Amino acid sequence: MADEKDREEIIVAEFHKKIKEAFEVFDHESNNTVDVREIGTIIRSLGCCPTEGELHDLIAEVEEEEPTGYIRFEKFLPVMTEILLERRYRPIPEDVLLRAFEVLDSAKRGFLTKDELIKYMTEEDGVSLCRLGW
Repeated sequence: MADEKDREEIIVAEFHKKIKEAFEVFDHESNNTVDVREIGTIIRSLGCCPTEGELHDLIAEVEEEEPTGYIRFEKFLPVMTEILLERRYRPIPEDVLLRAFEVLDSAKRGFLTKDELIKYMTEEDGVSLCRLGW
């Protein structure tokens, strides 16, 4: 039981270190704050890929009641630690992305043209996503 607790404490300490290092890159004034517009970059640098909606919700959670345009490290750290512990916002596995690409690359050329990519990204009827099984 103690070993498991020790292991969890080590993991949390490692996450805290990674979060602090990522945060400090954007803390240009060394005052434990970052511009709110940098939060998405920080979160992605920690291996998380939230949607824009999830990112917006996350920012709302760590922002001050009266938004200042800055996020304080003290508010960001516990939220980001929980996200990492829960393995939330994990990126799509490479094999799934490769299969999706292969479905879209029906000519088996190894690439998509700009027009094809625009078409797949903007179709509203969901045909492309249905072909992928999403």
